[in-house]
Amino acid sequence: MARISKEEMLANVHAEAMREFDEIQSAMRDERRQCLEDRRFYSIAGAQWEGSLGDQFENKPKFEVNKVHLAVIRIFNEYRNNRITVNFVSKSGKNNDKLAETCASLYRADEQDSVAEEAYDNAFEEAVGGGFGAWRLRACYEDDEDDEDERQRIKIEPIFDADSSVFFDLNAKRFDKSDAKSCFVVTAYSKDAYTAEFGDEDFTSWDKEVNRQFDWLTPDDLVYVAEYYKVEEQKETVYIYEGLDGQERKVRESELEADEDLEDVLHATGFKEVRQKKVKRRRVHKYILSGNKVLEDCGYIAGKYIPIVPMYGKRWFIDNIERCMGHVRLSKDAQRLKNMQLSKIAEIAALGSVEKPIFTHEQMAGNQLMWAEDNIKNNPYLLINPMIDGNGNPVAVGPVAYTKAPEIPAATAGLMQVTEQDMQDLLGNQQAGEQLQPNMSGAAIQLIQNKLDMQTFIYMSNMAKAIKRSGEIWLSIAKDILVEEGRVMKGVGGQNEINSIQLLRPIINQETGGVERENDLSGADFDVAVDVGPSSASKRQTTVRNLTGMMQMTQDPETIQVLGAMAMMNMEGEGISDVREFFRKKLVRLGVVKPTDEEMQQLQAEVQNQQPDAQTQFLQASAEQAQAQAAKSRADTVLTIAKSEETKAKTAQTLSNMDLSHRKQMLDSIKTLNEMNSQVGQSQVGETPAYDLSQFANTTGPVNP
Repeated sequence: MARISKEEMLANVHAEAMREFDEIQSAMRDERRQCLEDRRFYSIAGAQWEGSLGDQFENKPKFEVNKVHLAVIRIFNEYRNNRITVNFVSKSGKNNDKLAETCASLYRADEQDSVAEEAYDNAFEEAVGGGFGAWRLRACYEDDEDDEDERQRIKIEPIFDADSSVFFDLNAKRFDKSDAKSCFVVTAYSKDAYTAEFGDEDFTSWDKEVNRQFDWLTPDDLVYVAEYYKVEEQKETVYIYEGLDGQERKVRESELEADEDLEDVLHATGFKEVRQKKVKRRRVHKYILSGNKVLEDCGYIAGKYIPIVPMYGKRWFIDNIERCMGHVRLSKDAQRLKNMQLSKIAEIAALGSVEKPIFTHEQMAGNQLMWAEDNIKNNPYLLINPMIDGNGNPVAVGPVAYTKAPEIPAATAGLMQVTEQDMQDLLGNQQAGEQLQPNMSGAAIQLIQNKLDMQTFIYMSNMAKAIKRSGEIWLSIAKDILVEEGRVMKGVGGQNEINSIQLLRPIINQETGGVERENDLSGADFDVAVDVGPSSASKRQTTVRNLTGMMQMTQDPETIQVLGAMAMMNMEGEGISDVREFFRKKLVRLGVVKPTDEEMQQLQAEVQNQQPDAQTQFLQASAEQAQAQAAKSRADTVLTIAKSEETKAKTAQTLSNMDLSHRKQMLDSIKTLNEMNSQVGQSQVGETPAYDLSQFANTTGPVNP
């Protein structure tokens, strides 16, 4: 069998992509078209009259009172006040995993550097308005102009018009599309931009007979290019080697194929193969396609996931077709009806607002101009010609009749009330949140806010799922590109504090004594958790109110100090960042807030360099003096005991040198002396020691000292 060439392989890829895209576009066309119409409906002036309704009101007033737009913006503002952040959680359940915090800091730094808020905001607004939004993650060089700098960072970028440009394969059922095997991202280029980007002047569009649902070349000379992501799963053998020290090392089959000497090196260094394991390796292949060919084969990208994050407003599957919508679709008819009624009322009002007199031609002859200009000149009086009776006598006759001012039909007035109520039910009653009175209690305000929050909860929850998926994709890419030993990178802490992170920094393990690599992301295997609103201004304000309320409930000075410092640390305002930093350091020194690595180093340096104050020095000197006096007392006690023992020894030696008669005489003398001392009184007992005669009482022979 002849080996297929690269050109033929790319041609097959292009044909397969065309076929798959046609199937996806055919199935999703109607749903995605509605999403686009919904976004136009609330955001573009005049779009609420598009279609057959606008044709019926041609040459008539067409007013818009866009209440749908206000409802969407309210939800969008609620999201902006409650940002969602990513946290990495150890799979082993460790509470304090330093590598997890390192990953979170690097993720926040990438968000900050790539202005990820734009991508998040765009996706959220498109999802709330139309039902579907998306953003992408992309590994890019840190310095594109330096040909020797191959360091990479991860950017989070927006995808505009996602409902008409992002298509996952039809078999992907998960909300985050983690089960997708392919994905298309369609981007529009002008002809000049297309040629400048890809160096191609062939603007051939897709064959409409093959793909009847989507034209790559539009009448306004836009050329559409598709990014095509294809997941490839391969089975691979992993060989486990055991070293002389019992440590295991895993080597993939691809690594052995790439380095023919690797196996010999392992055997030479004492490693022996102990077992094998079959694993699946997941990789993502990226292509860039035009209407008739593969423009670029980008090869395998970093990470094992398709780097496209979908965001849905509301989503479900019906008849095996993915359906989605935002906050607009169900209220479109009520909004159209309201616009139609207001336009009709305006038309009625424009026909005539006052009663007009009706005269005969003879009465107005010669006075027409006066009556026509009366609304401008405001004449003090108006004239009409008199009428003549049959006898030729003038007759004073007024207007023949009056025109009737138009009235709003009762059905229209009733329908206006019903429409207004329907829109409140569909969009959410915002009046309660706008009619807060100054004297309302905090509990009542909180209940109103909770009620309003429930109207937006589904969108915030779906956004949290999308952010979670973004964290999983980021971690997968970071494990592949953040591998440079000693590379120093910027990190951003939970309170937006900047810190420095060194990758693969060698450290000594205090338990084993071996050398380990700190901040090694290749072993970062974490779960991703999301937190809604911890850094938002509204949540900070709520936190400050709660803390100040708690300060009134306690009398403990230390607790009041901690609560006050926490309130100041969560304050928002112009120029208050330095104050917040001061109180954070204060809480760190009190042991309330966990310090960062940099703060820990500063604390250790302060402890080493800090000079004790005068009071501390006095207390230390007093303690040293007390210790010295105690030592002297112990030494005096030991000396007294030693002298006592020496006296006893000398006495025993003297007695041992006496004969028995002299010994008895001496014992009697000592006994008499003791009796005399006991008679003196208690005040003088301690002055003359009483001698212990028990050791001599039964002595019959020589006494040895």
